[in-house]
Amino acid sequence: MALQDNTSNMKAIVATIASFTATAMLVRSVARDFVPKEFRHYFFDGVHSLYRRFSTQFTIVIEEFQGVSVNQLFEAVEVYLGKLEHPSTKRVRLGKTENDKGLVLSMDGNEEIVDYYENVELKWRFICIKFDSSKQNDDARDLNASLRSELRVYELSFHKKHKEKVVQSYLPHILDKSKAIKDEAKETKFHSNFRGWASSDIILQHPMTFDTLAMDGKAKDELIEDLNNFVAGKEYYKRIGKAWKRGYLLYGPPGTGKSSLIAAMSNYLNYDIYDLDLTEVRTNSNLRSLLLGMSSRSILVIEDIDCSIKLENRESGEEKENRHNRVTLSGLLNFLDGIWSCCGEERIIVLTTNHIDRLDPALLRPGRMDMHIHLSYCKFSAFKQLAVNYLGIHDHEMFPEIEELLEEVEVTPAEVAGELIKSKNTSLSLQGLIEFLHNKKSERVKAEANRDIPLQNGHDEKELESLTQDKEKLANGIAQDNKKLAV
Repeated sequence: MALQDNTSNMKAIVATIASFTATAMLVRSVARDFVPKEFRHYFFDGVHSLYRRFSTQFTIVIEEFQGVSVNQLFEAVEVYLGKLEHPSTKRVRLGKTENDKGLVLSMDGNEEIVDYYENVELKWRFICIKFDSSKQNDDARDLNASLRSELRVYELSFHKKHKEKVVQSYLPHILDKSKAIKDEAKETKFHSNFRGWASSDIILQHPMTFDTLAMDGKAKDELIEDLNNFVAGKEYYKRIGKAWKRGYLLYGPPGTGKSSLIAAMSNYLNYDIYDLDLTEVRTNSNLRSLLLGMSSRSILVIEDIDCSIKLENRESGEEKENRHNRVTLSGLLNFLDGIWSCCGEERIIVLTTNHIDRLDPALLRPGRMDMHIHLSYCKFSAFKQLAVNYLGIHDHEMFPEIEELLEEVEVTPAEVAGELIKSKNTSLSLQGLIEFLHNKKSERVKAEANRDIPLQNGHDEKELESLTQDKEKLANGIAQDNKKLAV
């Protein structure tokens, strides 16, 4: 009897739902055919508003961007949901690139994932809307280019009585959890501004660390201490009223390890790298948009700042003539430490140059470039690190001769590494390096001898030729002596 009653009740419910659905479809059809278009909008808005008033569901929308800035909560949700099990969804995205350590799992468009937090059911839905980019402005250098082709949104739905818990506890939990996931995976991303930050990020897996970086030991220790103070300095920067950022200028000859040092900094801090090519930036306004598009806990890199673009001097008046195109020095300075630089926190800015003397002094002052790091030619302390990296040795009988030669010649760490990698045999590798250094020394002596030749008007052409030959003989004799010593 009870079973019959339950069956009857179920049939009644199904009939009611069917009747309601049919009525709704009929009303919609009649409205479409007979109700003027301008009235339909108000009618359905009113129905929707009535439904929301009596509904117990509350929905939070999390878009990928806040204006032109990256929405950090969106990125955190993406990481967090990627690590959840997906029993409630029927379709997911699965992939792997050369840079990924494992399979990458993510939600597909319009799919749903159910999560539970302190006995609260939370439904996540991913919405991806494609746009016809051909009808939009196709400026490839525009930060928002990716937004014109795709709009990505996460929707979070739950019972409205849990609103306070979700906002004050669950969402901060996601931010903390995603940071822990990223730190554990030690995955950092490399971004370029060729088509906007969001469209060109890849997983960065550069192997360089401070343990393997061939750099003067004292300078390396000072840099690591400075980085540690920066990371722990949130309250300090807040107390003194300054933006939580730090600027480093890396300067020195090519091949002295500037790019390797940047990679070591990224791996040490687990910060993403944003590589800014100023030749791809049209105006100061575009430059500000790129700054707003960066995430916090990141390193902004501008390499070869002295030759990437022509920065007009502020006092020359050229900036006014150039205000309609390209980036000006004032625009870059405002980018580095003006009011726009406060839009974000825990950021590091790194400029590199081979010629520090070519830079405007305004770029170098504290507050813009707080620490200047000179990466010079290879010294013995850097060589010992290279010997560990390439040969796995900490000492050798040839080390004293190499140390003496490194004090006399200018050679970059890249050149030393190029010699050490030529042979896996320790003795042959070191002997090859010694010969290379002796040749460098001979070239230097010969160059200095040529510079010392008198070039006054009183010498005729034959006399100058004779003096040149004498100098060359002297240099060749020194070179032969050095070879005998090497043998």
